[in-house]
Amino acid sequence: MLNLQSIFYIVGMLWCGLAGLMLVPILIDLVTIDGFAVGFLESMLVVLALGGLLVIASRPRQGISLRLRDAFVLTSLAWASLPAAAALPFLFYGLDYSDAYFEAMSGLTTTGSTVIAGLDTADRGLLFWRSLLQWMGGAGIILMAIMLLPFLRVGGMQLFRTESSDQFEKAVPRAVQFGAWIFSVYAGLTVIAALTYKILGMSDFDAICHAMTTLSTGGYSTHDASFGYFEEPALHWAASLFMIAGALPFAAYVHALRGRPDAFYKDPQVRGFLAVVFGVCALFTLWLWLTEGGDPTVAARLVVFNVVSIVTTTGYATTDYQLWGSFAVTAFLFLMFMGGCAGSTSGAVKTYRIQILAITVVGQIRRLSSVHRVHVPQYGGQRLPADVPVSVLAFLAAYVVVIAFGSLLLSMTGLDMVTSVTATITALTNVGPGLGSIIGPAGNFVPLSDTAKWLLSAAMMLGRLELFTVLVLLDPEFWRN
Repeated sequence: MLNLQSIFYIVGMLWCGLAGLMLVPILIDLVTIDGFAVGFLESMLVVLALGGLLVIASRPRQGISLRLRDAFVLTSLAWASLPAAAALPFLFYGLDYSDAYFEAMSGLTTTGSTVIAGLDTADRGLLFWRSLLQWMGGAGIILMAIMLLPFLRVGGMQLFRTESSDQFEKAVPRAVQFGAWIFSVYAGLTVIAALTYKILGMSDFDAICHAMTTLSTGGYSTHDASFGYFEEPALHWAASLFMIAGALPFAAYVHALRGRPDAFYKDPQVRGFLAVVFGVCALFTLWLWLTEGGDPTVAARLVVFNVVSIVTTTGYATTDYQLWGSFAVTAFLFLMFMGGCAGSTSGAVKTYRIQILAITVVGQIRRLSSVHRVHVPQYGGQRLPADVPVSVLAFLAAYVVVIAFGSLLLSMTGLDMVTSVTATITALTNVGPGLGSIIGPAGNFVPLSDTAKWLLSAAMMLGRLELFTVLVLLDPEFWRN
């Protein structure tokens, strides 16, 4: 049987915590006299009341206890219900509930797709709320990837099972201590990013908001032109570095601070991720300079920022890269799938899965060419557990099926093929912008129907929770005692 008391108790506590966060935009609106504080106050009271009732009604008598099935249900329920609560302020802003839920889900999953236009003149409390949702979502994603997903053995994440995930299973305080280290690093990098942006010319408000959405690799901006609103080249270079910082494994930051400065270099996914980023940027810069001409430093800045933004699944844009030609459009479509490292805030497939896929393919080729040869696959100098390649291949197969199924469903709402396919991909990979005239880097998701927005909200959650965390709930065997 599921331990519903513990599950609902934790969800109620999360709702109460979310209500507490609404105090920040309330204070911002009171200071700026934007007049939207009442909407946040009413939303906070509703969420606090519902969360509080859930906590009181489900408080476990013998403490919180979670098993494997409980963890799957809790994770999916939390990520589905929190956007429902976080959407309330958007209702008071004038969005209908479909748009409000889409915006909140996009924020908490750090996707960055938006249905709000006129950001330059929007309420400051609301703009901060969008950024705060992405920042908190990024923190939750890191902790889930490091402590929970290895324990659940989802999509090859068991490869990164550490003491923290072991202790999560045993509910020992060491997991909490490691989580505190992770959150401290995350908050520290955000402060550094905000100070850097401020020094380079952003206003205090823009610097704070963009620092939160950069480190979370979320991509929400306070301006309709996204990061392209800021013309200072140094800001684009700084943002590129901080996006890469958000896409690196946060466990490596902790290990480096605790006396292992080589933690990044020894991680094969870090080396692979950086090699791909630098290689693609160099190739693209040369291609753009040769085809478009002009100043090569400008070409380098445009390429680095937008490539890094897509690869890390941040979704910022400084230009409409669709105007660079069919080669650029095709390349950016494939780059959407890559993502950063496991244990980071980025989404998509993740670098380590691509590496393991390559190892598996090479191993199969060698077995075919030399039947009697014993091939022992290794990753990072260690023997690769037999269940990891299977998990990765299953994950990638499910990824393809979900994209195909989602694209077909979206096409039934009247969208063209390019919009249907890239909308599904960008939602599942948590990138943000898609391709085409509607949802491309120069557009947004406002024109889509409510049905399409609900489908994409589901895809965002599926992608953020690594597919199987949610798909396992559809298996009848899961619910049998």
